[in-house]
Amino acid sequence: MLLISGLLFAGIFVFYRGLHHLDDPVGLADDRALDTAVLSAPVAVGPDTAAPSPPPMSISLPLIEVPKPEWASQFLRMWRVSGPNMCGALREAGIEMSDWKAASMRNRSYECYFQRIYERDEVRPLNSTFVKVRGNEIGDIVDIRAKIIGPATDTKGHLAPAVLRIFEIIVKQACWRDFEDTLASIQNLRDVEYERFGAYLSFTREAGSGNNFNFVLGLKATSDSQVRTKTYFSTERWLATTDPRPMDSLGTSMSTSCAQ
Repeated sequence: MLLISGLLFAGIFVFYRGLHHLDDPVGLADDRALDTAVLSAPVAVGPDTAAPSPPPMSISLPLIEVPKPEWASQFLRMWRVSGPNMCGALREAGIEMSDWKAASMRNRSYECYFQRIYERDEVRPLNSTFVKVRGNEIGDIVDIRAKIIGPATDTKGHLAPAVLRIFEIIVKQACWRDFEDTLASIQNLRDVEYERFGAYLSFTREAGSGNNFNFVLGLKATSDSQVRTKTYFSTERWLATTDPRPMDSLGTSMSTSCAQ
């Protein structure tokens, strides 16, 4: 009986204590606040496990540098020798080129030329060589032309070395290395027409004539490759930067050296 009475008393005590907690909202709020504080508290990280901070990024401005006009000669086909220098190189090789001067008083084009008639009949030359370098008053070359009539050849039918030397100097002074392969065809008096990257070379037998040859070396400024490249290097297509640099015109005459 005492055991039963004790258990009954304990049950009544626990029942009334539970009712008391339900009626006390402050206690519930304190318990919830404590749980929230525990969950939201930051977890301490030791110094050895801390993630390293990324280094600061440095971006150079401008991201795309304006192309320099002096780079154009590496990508744009252009004369890298002036007219007077071309004439001087031919003179140094023993070819009696005239001085670089105006073609006439009413003509703004400039030129130097060489003409030698070795043999002729009553009507026309039978064996002659003619060379002309044409350009403008500031020395830029427009084109180079030559005409050989009845050229002298050796026992193998090759063009005489003295005449071949003219074409070798012209092609090498132009500094267009890919055009040097045409010299073999000229030496063998075979027609060759070569055009690449805006420049062209032609050495052809004259129509209707068995032993006359015409030579032309020049630029074709309207070719697609020339136009696209020249447009890229044009300063008018690029916005000025915060650190502008002096830029020269693309029309400046190039030196005679073949810089690599």
